[in-house]
Amino acid sequence: MSAPADLASQDLAKRSVSFETVLHWLDPLFLPLAALLAGMLLFAVFLLLIGTSPIEFYTLVYKAGFGTSFSWTNTLARAAPLLLAALCVALPARLGLVVIGGEGAIVLGGVGAGAVAMLAPGMPGPVGILAMMIAGALVGAIWIGGIGALRHFRGVNETISSLLLAYIAIALMNHLVEGPLRDPASLNKPSTSPLPELYRIGEIPGIGVHWGLAAGIIACILCWGLIEKTTFGFAARIVGGNLRAAQVQGLPAGLLMIGFTALGGSLAGLAGAFEVAAVHGSANASLAGGYGYTGILIAFLARHNCLAIIPATLLFAGFEASSGLVQRRLDLPDATIVVFQGMIFIAILLSDAFRDRITLEGLLLKGKRA
Repeated sequence: MSAPADLASQDLAKRSVSFETVLHWLDPLFLPLAALLAGMLLFAVFLLLIGTSPIEFYTLVYKAGFGTSFSWTNTLARAAPLLLAALCVALPARLGLVVIGGEGAIVLGGVGAGAVAMLAPGMPGPVGILAMMIAGALVGAIWIGGIGALRHFRGVNETISSLLLAYIAIALMNHLVEGPLRDPASLNKPSTSPLPELYRIGEIPGIGVHWGLAAGIIACILCWGLIEKTTFGFAARIVGGNLRAAQVQGLPAGLLMIGFTALGGSLAGLAGAFEVAAVHGSANASLAGGYGYTGILIAFLARHNCLAIIPATLLFAGFEASSGLVQRRLDLPDATIVVFQGMIFIAILLSDAFRDRITLEGLLLKGKRA
């Protein structure tokens, strides 16, 4: 074979390897995106059945969530607590734990932050804000970390216990803000005392969104580094892959379960503290806004990858930001977006059955390899 032919053959081989490498990197995105599109298509069929135009629906969703600078501000504001709520699901999931009770940590974290501001109103502004954040994170860590402890010491299923404890947390929050921590001036909507202005968290300059958004993005990056770049993260992934093998190797599976559930819970509690300090100005029933449940969907769509949580959160925050416009323009119930998200969640769960059977590499290179 001539030299030019050899060079052409080598160049073709390099291109082939490069193409396979690109497919390898894109493969983790294939099933989640396919599930997302399948859920949107399923909801489009549902809209047709009730006599509503899917094109008009998705156009309104885009305009309300991403179409203007105001839409982006609204979307980013909703993304702030969702980032932290999704991490509460994703971190324990790396150990094979399905924790779906982040809503409970959010509401109790908010109550903890409101209680600190109410019981210690004389602290300097930065100290008071720091104390509120620590209180919210600590309450969330204890609440969700307890779920990991129940799993380790008593063998209690974490999915069931976290869901039940979320309802208990909401009931406890209602009891506290309507009873011992209630501000006497809050007549129509029981709340803790309004935060002093020094304890309020302001907005990121130029964005119009509070600093909880930055905290959520930083938390996602740090948690990714913890999972992918540290020995603790490696041990957690070993436990999640094969618990028995991890125990044989002497890894502290129980401590890792408790530690990662507590870390996830502290982030959810921090989300509640930010909601009090930056949005509501006091702890009240508005804390139970469903962020913890949307965080479940986001974490599963991101395949529990902490970096992938960031774009997945922006997408679903945009969906939630469009709820009001969709309701007004299309005369649909306010639960329409919830149904939409539910159909996407079903598609994501179904896609897990094909995780090892269908890959992007297999579909595109099957004929070539044959």
